[in-house]
Amino acid sequence: MAGASGYLGSRLAGRLVEAGHDVTRLVRRPAQKTGEAIWRPAHNELDPQLVAGVDTVINLAGANVGHWRWTSRYKGVLRASRVDTTATIAGVIKQLPEADRPRTLLQSSAVGWYGDTGDQAVTEEAPAGSTFLADLCRVWEAAARPAEDAGTRVVLLRTAPVVSRDGGLLRPLMIPFKLGAGAKIGSGKQWMAWIALADWLAAAEFLLEREDVAGPVNIVGKPCTNTEFTRAFAQAVHRPAVLAVPGIVLDLALGEMAGEVKQSQRVAPRALERAGFEWTYPDIRGALAAAFDREAAAPR
Repeated sequence: MAGASGYLGSRLAGRLVEAGHDVTRLVRRPAQKTGEAIWRPAHNELDPQLVAGVDTVINLAGANVGHWRWTSRYKGVLRASRVDTTATIAGVIKQLPEADRPRTLLQSSAVGWYGDTGDQAVTEEAPAGSTFLADLCRVWEAAARPAEDAGTRVVLLRTAPVVSRDGGLLRPLMIPFKLGAGAKIGSGKQWMAWIALADWLAAAEFLLEREDVAGPVNIVGKPCTNTEFTRAFAQAVHRPAVLAVPGIVLDLALGEMAGEVKQSQRVAPRALERAGFEWTYPDIRGALAAAFDREAAAPR
């Protein structure tokens, strides 16, 4: 697994170990623990013997999209951290003899692929949008193609922002909402894609086993509007949320990233529905209520 030290990766690795899987974590520093192995994706270096004969490779590596303002330099970091890691893994898979290739590559991607969808609901068949994140997702997914060409089942995890109390979508919003300063963005009519942490983990494990599912898969819950999200969040933390943040304020604060925050994404999880996946928290109200109840929010 690449990206095993990240927010989602660390939780998924722990879940898989508890389920009885042997997990080798790829790290960029010298290996310090049992179950770690070094690789250097920036230099296209990955020992093929680490991949040969394994059942599955999981790649969740990538710098945090919201960690820094989108300068030209940080855009390069976002791109390289995704494309270099994916290309390195896919290239090694393609080079291996057929008998040694992993059966499955679970490859991280994002609903950013779709750009601004307005009121139109989109499924996995929709083309990439025209935003920076859409283009980033396009080249990110394309980097996995050599593994697919080699016959490995590639599942592209188009993940929505994750709803969890201690990270993901909620963490930067926690303080303003608890202070009663939670606010919808603009009109609040724009659609939001999201997924509860428990359901993301369950979906990843589900797709690990479902060998009949391949290609892009939207890892999302039931879309909600920004107004619905804001009301549900305020209710979950027992605080009012009557304010609205004008778009121009976001433009000044976030720069180009503001366009992604303001856009509408009505993304439907058709592939998961067809495969028979069952959500624990399909609607935003239940997901947010569970996010503030640690016992209820614990992954199955």
